[in-house]
Amino acid sequence: MRFVIVGAGRVGLRTARVLREEGHDVTVIERDESTIRRAEDAGLDVIAGDGSRTEVLETAGLDDADAVGALTSDLNANFAACMIASHAGCRTVMRIDDDYREEIYRKYADEVDEVIYPERLGAIGAKNALLGGTIRAIADIAQNLQLVELTVTPESPVAGYLVSELELPADARVLAHGPEDGPFEIPHPDESLAAGDRLVVLADFTVLSDVRQIVVGEADGEQTVDLGGVQ
Repeated sequence: MRFVIVGAGRVGLRTARVLREEGHDVTVIERDESTIRRAEDAGLDVIAGDGSRTEVLETAGLDDADAVGALTSDLNANFAACMIASHAGCRTVMRIDDDYREEIYRKYADEVDEVIYPERLGAIGAKNALLGGTIRAIADIAQNLQLVELTVTPESPVAGYLVSELELPADARVLAHGPEDGPFEIPHPDESLAAGDRLVVLADFTVLSDVRQIVVGEADGEQTVDLGGVQ
C-alpha cells in the first residue's frame, strides 16, 4: 500500500518507519529543515513543504495514495491535509495533540476516517502494564467511556455463572465474550463463564472498578486498582 505522512516529528517519523519496515511505500511531508534531515537519515522519502497545501500533497503522490496520515502537532494543518486527501479519495487519519478535549473530537471526528491522540494511546499502554494480565484497556471511547478486556479468574464471583446471570452496573455493558485462547463472539445468554474466559466491556469510568471486582474478583489482601480515565 502507499501512504503519505504529513509531519516527520516523533509520531510521524515512527509511523513512517514502521510502515516502511512492513514493506509499504511511504512518503513523508515536512517543512522543518532539521526534521527533514532526520527523516532522510532514516532512509525515508521526504517532500519539503507545507502538507496542508494541495500542490505539496500532490507532489508527494496524493493521487496514488491509499491513505494520508496528518500527524503534525498543528491541528488546523492536520485537518486541512485530511480534507484535501478526502476529496482525493484517500483514507484520512488526523492527530489531535495531548490537549485533548471532547468538543474538539466531536468537531472533527465526523469529517475524517480516524482521529488519534498518541499521548492518550501511550497512557493506555502504560496503564495496561500497571494493571497486569486480568484487565486490559482497549480504548478510551470518550472522556467518560472506556472499552476494556477482562479475564475471569478462579476467584471471580461470576465464575460458573451464565452470561445472562451477569449483573453489571447500569453504566456497563458486555459487548463480546471469548473462551481462553478462543475467538471473541457476541455473548450468548446461555454461555457459561469459566476461569480464563475474556469479556469485552464498555463502561463508564466511574464504574470500572466495580466491573473489575465483579468479573475478575479480588484475591485476599489485593487492593482495587483505580481504573479512572486517562487524563
